[in-house]
Amino acid sequence: MSELERHVPVLLQPAIRYLNVRKRGTYVDATLGFAGHSSAIARQLGREGRLIAFDRDPEAIGLARRRLEALRQELGPEMPEVILYDLEFSEIAGLIEPESLDGLLADFGASSMHFDQAHRGFSFQAEGPLDMRMNPRQGPTAAQVVNQFGEKDLADLIYEFGEERRSRRIARAIVRARPITTTAQLARIVAAAAPAMKSDRIHPATRTFQALRIYVNAELDEIRALLCAAPGLLKPGGRLVVISFHSLEDRLAKDALREGAQQGMYQVLTRKPVTADAEETDRNPRARSAKLRAAERKGSF
Repeated sequence: MSELERHVPVLLQPAIRYLNVRKRGTYVDATLGFAGHSSAIARQLGREGRLIAFDRDPEAIGLARRRLEALRQELGPEMPEVILYDLEFSEIAGLIEPESLDGLLADFGASSMHFDQAHRGFSFQAEGPLDMRMNPRQGPTAAQVVNQFGEKDLADLIYEFGEERRSRRIARAIVRARPITTTAQLARIVAAAAPAMKSDRIHPATRTFQALRIYVNAELDEIRALLCAAPGLLKPGGRLVVISFHSLEDRLAKDALREGAQQGMYQVLTRKPVTADAEETDRNPRARSAKLRAAERKGSF
């Protein structure tokens, strides 16, 4: 079985249920990845439906094309129209007609592909270059940030985006150890500066790596842009479904849906975030931190 065939996206069934996919509808998957969610949407859309998907990672686009082509061979004439954009999802507002979507799905953060491929530099569990760019064609690498930022700026970044209380100690150790070129080297430096405590359930470098990844990819700015655009892109009755993996992402989603409801734009469908059940977390440990929130666009605002 290939990696594409093995891949099952997080919270797939709840995501499809809350999207309420309609035959002949138009749906956006803002975070295409391996096309797991997109494939499930396409199966329900039918020949007159339309699926539009975004991903800024050219490797992900290539893999997703293969999966969707295999699905086309399976579904034949029942395959909906599929349009793929090799772009950041913050550009959605400039490409989608206002009030044209029946549903919009976003699965935030890095994909399993990013963590599993050492050459992408996302994971401290394998030796690789300090890159962390989702789009390898643009932006600074994590190595540039680690080796060029001043100690205070680096500490502030790790504290803000990693919610790491020992950020100043870690930044001091990083600056002293420069130059740093690999993921394993950085992980050792962080672990030595801020060793795991008995209560810790994660590797001591987890928050620092998260902070660098978020900064390098401007992830929170991307999320804000998408959440701001979403109400104007959805038809009345259209659904917004977002999946987050850490508190910074989830806070943005929670606040956007709550504010949208207060302004009469949304009816929030998830009083509390939907999380993975025991079966899914056993099968996919990454699902433990996933939280799904959903809302429906109201008729007018």
